[in-house]
Amino acid sequence: LTGALRDPWTDRFNRRIVARRRLIKDIRANLLLAWMRANFPGMLIVLLLRHPCAVVASRLDLGWKDNLDETMDQEELVEDFLLPMKDEIRAAGDDFERHLFLWCIDNYVPLKQFGREGIHLTFYENLLVNPEQELQSLFDFLGEDLNDNVFDRLRHPSPMSRKYAPDPSVDGWRASVGARRLRRTGEILNLFGLDRIYGEGSMPDPSGARAMMKRD
Repeated sequence: LTGALRDPWTDRFNRRIVARRRLIKDIRANLLLAWMRANFPGMLIVLLLRHPCAVVASRLDLGWKDNLDETMDQEELVEDFLLPMKDEIRAAGDDFERHLFLWCIDNYVPLKQFGREGIHLTFYENLLVNPEQELQSLFDFLGEDLNDNVFDRLRHPSPMSRKYAPDPSVDGWRASVGARRLRRTGEILNLFGLDRIYGEGSMPDPSGARAMMKRD
């Protein structure tokens, strides 16, 4: 966050010698966001949400291992946020459920920690279906002007995109998530109240996410 870290892996897409601003993408920092806010109060934070079935299907396709046990070993985290559902989390069955519970924890905690003014919510599906509106909201939060250059860049895959991956889709995950798993997803989301955001449909309900957030 301070810019002191230099490493070939983290810098491989950074071509600037001197930078006046910094954009950090981290898919494993959701549970650190409140700490970041407290220690770097001027930093703008954007939380990107995507349908849990899409996220879990992608992780399983990539062969990722889960860290659910390590997450549940954090006593303060469990006591502060996860006591009502801890037994169900610890009883998670297959890899799909374990990754699904991790998705729930990673999104439930920051939604409960932040008020509407402290963090900006962006939804992957809305970026695909209605990019103008979703990006305008994002750029308003960042205090930046939205211009045609942004949409030009959207037409090019990011360096992190997998080669030969299918075009982005809001429901591409349905090919690998059957009806039983979809029903189970709804049951698990309901434990956290996250079924107000995502359900059996492909699109999110942003109002459900805002309703979960802490009052400012």
